[in-house]
Amino acid sequence: MSRIEEALEKAAKMRGTEGKAVKGPGAPLAFPQAPLHVYQHPLPNERLKVKNPLLVSITAPQTSVAEEYRKLKSLLVKITTADRFRNTLMVTSALAGEGKSITAINLAVSLAQEFDHTVLLVDADLRKPSIHKYFGFEPKLGLADCLARGADVGDALVKTGIGKLSILPYGKKSESPGELFSSSKMKNLMAEIKGRYPDRYVIVDTPPVLLFAETRTISTLMDGVVFVVKERAADLKDVNNALAALEKNSLLGIVYNEAVNESHNGHYHDYYQHKQYAW
Repeated sequence: MSRIEEALEKAAKMRGTEGKAVKGPGAPLAFPQAPLHVYQHPLPNERLKVKNPLLVSITAPQTSVAEEYRKLKSLLVKITTADRFRNTLMVTSALAGEGKSITAINLAVSLAQEFDHTVLLVDADLRKPSIHKYFGFEPKLGLADCLARGADVGDALVKTGIGKLSILPYGKKSESPGELFSSSKMKNLMAEIKGRYPDRYVIVDTPPVLLFAETRTISTLMDGVVFVVKERAADLKDVNNALAALEKNSLLGIVYNEAVNESHNGHYHDYYQHKQYAW
């Protein structure tokens, strides 16, 4: 049995021993169907008015779904501070639609809401950027501008007013994101981000591994990788291929996303966004 098969089997067994699940806020949560509100770039020190129900760490912090993200946060803090502080973490998946961006956002918020942690959330999915939409603002500058046009990172950062969370959005779309990420500019930029605030977590949302080559390049610049697997989405072959592409890098763990609770009569019910972790 492969490592990923063991991890998924473990997550499934964990799910089967739990009691009846509590649904998340609003309608059953399914990525990425919730409305994406877009506002103007926020003023300094203004708290973003987040309304998207998928951002449960902000909009519904007392729910069981938000608690799952806090569990993920606690696991990662323990792992990344065990020997040395590994502060640059990449969140990805094998294919699109598995919930990697929502996982990255809620993880970043959960970290930022703690007194001890400052967090920078980076939207490195230049093919399909979405973080600014979920938070509800229109970016003026971002990662692509820093790489392609030499914009200063400090000028591109958006302060959310949510804990100690800042965002480096995607910026203006690039015609060749693969070339940008494989350039020395990207390597230097990530080194600057990592070193500028050595006590800050940097959570990077990337494109899916199997769809675009730049994700593998980004992974070589990270201290660790969090891999998201959505139940009944990517098949086992896709997951194994994606993990093989990342094998030389530090895989911190697997988030088993959107588990389904099965009733005794064999019918699925209580579809909800829920997470299990295999580390």
